[in-house]
Amino acid sequence: MRIGITCYPTYGGSGVVATELGIELASLGHEVHFISYSQPFRLNGRDTGIFYHEVPVSNYPLFEFPPYDLALASRMAEVADFYELDLLHVHYAIPHSVSALLARQMVAEKGRRLPFVTTLHGTDITLVGLDRGYLPITRYAIQESDGVTSISQYLKDKTLIDFNVTRHIEVVPNFVNCDVYQPINDEEKRAEGRARFARPDEKILMHLSNFRPVKRVQDVVKVFAKVASQVPAQLVLVGDGPDRSAAEWLAHDLQIQGRIHFLGKQERVNELLPLADLMIMPSELESFGLAALEAMACKVPSIATRVGGVPELIDNGVTGLLFPVGAVEDMASGAIGLLKDPERLNEMRGMARKMAQKRFCSTLVLPQYVRFYESLLG
Repeated sequence: MRIGITCYPTYGGSGVVATELGIELASLGHEVHFISYSQPFRLNGRDTGIFYHEVPVSNYPLFEFPPYDLALASRMAEVADFYELDLLHVHYAIPHSVSALLARQMVAEKGRRLPFVTTLHGTDITLVGLDRGYLPITRYAIQESDGVTSISQYLKDKTLIDFNVTRHIEVVPNFVNCDVYQPINDEEKRAEGRARFARPDEKILMHLSNFRPVKRVQDVVKVFAKVASQVPAQLVLVGDGPDRSAAEWLAHDLQIQGRIHFLGKQERVNELLPLADLMIMPSELESFGLAALEAMACKVPSIATRVGGVPELIDNGVTGLLFPVGAVEDMASGAIGLLKDPERLNEMRGMARKMAQKRFCSTLVLPQYVRFYESLLG
């Protein structure tokens, strides 16, 4: 198949999933065309069968806000026509579904059929789409999609209720390449990697996100401060975003700045995650929890919040620990308990990896997408 993929190319779960999906599809022999305003950050040019098409946006003085959605629709139609795409797969409903709808209509004038799939990722439904200024167009774009998928049952149910849509929504979970995201079994090599951040007697806690307010990065720092008061530990923060400065100031106020490593955006997080003992994910809302899944595949359990689709991913007490939002004391106590009980922690580490392999490996999830595409084309 020839598949066009559109996503937000910046640091975020929807862009990560869309990019990894394209890479995996190309590895299966499909031809993948990314269409966006910049190249997705996880594309590095090593993959055959993948092409990138930039969307030029006019800066004409008349436009106070450049009409990206219209430029995207036009570029989608051009790429689909020139490369004879079989379908479009857009990630994040606003504005990508609307642009795909316009592109489908433009291509139809030439006698060609161009179905499009919309994948709902989270804040496109729980935050942006519920804005009264966007709700009607979001609902219409979902209804008019040829196929709709959701990354969790939670998000599917919320979409059906909040948007009153009647179109079928297929739940296809996020996935991870279990051959790329895997533990470091060579203890000497793992110790060498950990030495970048911690002494041999210290534990490593890690957090990975886009540092938006919903991720509650300051809670990560608070949890770590309490953990570090009882267990020798270091905190590694991967990512960047609007709340980084607040997290840095809080670390300074708590006098633990010397034990926190702000790494910023990193492309090869699969090499960092296996170095951690625990992942900290205290989000206010997660429709799935991709960072926790990537950690699980690397044999790292999570201390997370019991919100959204997270309970569909993390089996509380088995592959991680779940707590209410804002329960900093409880999250810290849970982390301390695990770090002081190596036998239980090792058991949880093993179960985390097994769960990722059993339910969320790309080899299991990719065929679901392929079958879904084929059903639309058929």
